[in-house]
Amino acid sequence: MGATLTIKGNLAQRLEPLAKTTHTSKSSLATQALEEFLTVQEWHIQAIKEGISAADKGDVVSHKEALTELKKWGKSAS
Repeated sequence: MGATLTIKGNLAQRLEPLAKTTHTSKSSLATQALEEFLTVQEWHIQAIKEGISAADKGDVVSHKEALTELKKWGKSAS
């Protein structure tokens, strides 16, 4: 299944020199960018679903436990 995508304005202007420099078509660059974007978004959505599922099962830690862990890593919660 194919799709047509219109890239306008500044985004199109930024794509042109990159395509020339990398000897890659604008279409290939746009496809690569979209693939990477979708991969990150799919991962993010899956992580959220897993977090919600864990919370629904009560698989959570208290605020105090979370702060203790952060302190072990040398991180401040504020």
